[in-house]
Amino acid sequence: MNLLTGEYNNTIDEKGRVSFPAKLRTAINQNVLMITKGSGHCLWLFTLDEWEQFQSKITCSASLLKEKSMMVVRRFIAPAQDVEFDKNGRLSIPQSLRDYAGLTKDCTILGMAKYVELWDSAAYNEYLESSEDSFRDAAEDFDDISF
Repeated sequence: MNLLTGEYNNTIDEKGRVSFPAKLRTAINQNVLMITKGSGHCLWLFTLDEWEQFQSKITCSASLLKEKSMMVVRRFIAPAQDVEFDKNGRLSIPQSLRDYAGLTKDCTILGMAKYVELWDSAAYNEYLESSEDSFRDAAEDFDDISF
């Protein structure tokens, strides 16, 4: 799989389908993705291989006896569903996940190297504005990256 990159604006139709950018579909080169709740009220979409690695790391680290680890499993693993591209390159987003992310019409699709985020566009813009100061601090933590 190629790296998934890019920021795309699109819409979700009345049936909950979103057209996936051709560049991302080509990089994914699969017909099925796993979709789940992400952090920040977005959705995360993984190829099956990346999903297997992600869920394995979480479930292997989780303990049934530790509430915090079970909270993470319940948030990310339990709501996961597989979604398939239709012949027009659209994904049908399950209603429960659309509700979680507040997806109604305008959406933003972000290629995040190994997975994709799907945001309500207004929520994403609000996130960018509200996190600007934190972003600057976080970027400084990457001081060992040089060009």
